[in-house]
Amino acid sequence: MRFWWGRLAGTTANQMLMVAVGWQMYGLTGSAWDLGLVGLLQFLPALALVLVAGHVADRFERRRVLALCMAVQAVIAAVLVLATLQGWADRRLLLALSVAIGAAKAFQMPAQQAIVPLLVPEAVLPRALAFSSAGMQLAIIGGPALGGFLFAAGTAVVYAACALAFAIACGLFATLRHAPPVLAKEPLSLRAVFAGVHFIRHRPVVLGAISLDLFAVLLGGATALLPIFAKDVLHVGAWGLGLLRAAPAVGALAMSGWLSWRPIQRRVGARMFAAVAVYGACMLAFGVSTSFWLSLAVLALSGAADMVSVVVRQSLVQLETPNEMRGRVSAVNSIFIGASNQLGEFESGATAALLGPVGSVLLGGVGTLGVAALWMRLFPALAQRETLGAAPPAGDAPPAAATSTGAPGGTADAAAARRAAPRG
Repeated sequence: MRFWWGRLAGTTANQMLMVAVGWQMYGLTGSAWDLGLVGLLQFLPALALVLVAGHVADRFERRRVLALCMAVQAVIAAVLVLATLQGWADRRLLLALSVAIGAAKAFQMPAQQAIVPLLVPEAVLPRALAFSSAGMQLAIIGGPALGGFLFAAGTAVVYAACALAFAIACGLFATLRHAPPVLAKEPLSLRAVFAGVHFIRHRPVVLGAISLDLFAVLLGGATALLPIFAKDVLHVGAWGLGLLRAAPAVGALAMSGWLSWRPIQRRVGARMFAAVAVYGACMLAFGVSTSFWLSLAVLALSGAADMVSVVVRQSLVQLETPNEMRGRVSAVNSIFIGASNQLGEFESGATAALLGPVGSVLLGGVGTLGVAALWMRLFPALAQRETLGAAPPAGDAPPAAATSTGAPGGTADAAAARRAAPRG
């Protein structure tokens, strides 16, 4: 729960920070290109540091890595407070600090993902991931909405609230307690650094799941364009932007709550692909909508659909990865997540500069539907995946726990039992 509250505080701060930086940048430049550039400059450090960050998460205590990342982001928010109050916040500063935020998050993401299996028994990991995602969605809902309303008191107030929330997250992560983890002992080398890439490349189901999320959200995301839709299409102010940013998280929160109670146990592959198709259709509806309330509704539905993909993907990655490899595998996974979000924001800004915001969103929705259809052909094992746990060898009778549809978590119990013997 201490981790849950820390993640809630850190994600709330990050969401408020992104709303404030985006609104301030658009107010300074009025440029869709610059909005996309903010996302790109957050993604590039993550891409450059991904392998080193994963190795750090496997070699050092992940709670300390998380605390340090929160402290760095608190300092960044404090700098933005001073810059805004003293009048030297400009385009160059916002872009430079976007790079710094991206570097901090490059180390935060793999450590944050890899620490969860140390906090709960493996048998209930899928439900714990859904519960953890519920906390994140609460932050994604509350962060933009709170940031939007705090704009009434001034941009500097938003940044000050971010600094405080990051400091709280830092304290919570620094005081986490869990069983001593099994840390990687191999020295820093190219082989050790690239171990996560090698691991994922030889597991088509995991590769297919995380790459599907990458391309679907990269093409279909419209987050970077929300300031334009709020101001020029739907004609609402900063409060409306906050609600638009929060709407996908409302749907995601509802879905994560449902999945915490009733985790997906059967036809996980087919349900994930169906959820991606629903996400693409929602983007098409959002692109043509001129009603603020209809836009909120389809964004909420898109968040619910995306949450199904998130929980399936995270469960597959964590259940298939030994602890001493989780940092490096999570680092690679975080690059896919970062690419789908930050690089997706750049893609949205670039296409909006050419096609306009509506054309950009419509093109992304069509692209998401196309990716879902193509990935079903490229990764048939993923499309036909029945459970989150590994399938038993051909010719073997499935364990009783694997076929039970009783208490939630039975599939994860069976998966843990099957993996116990070969891994020791």
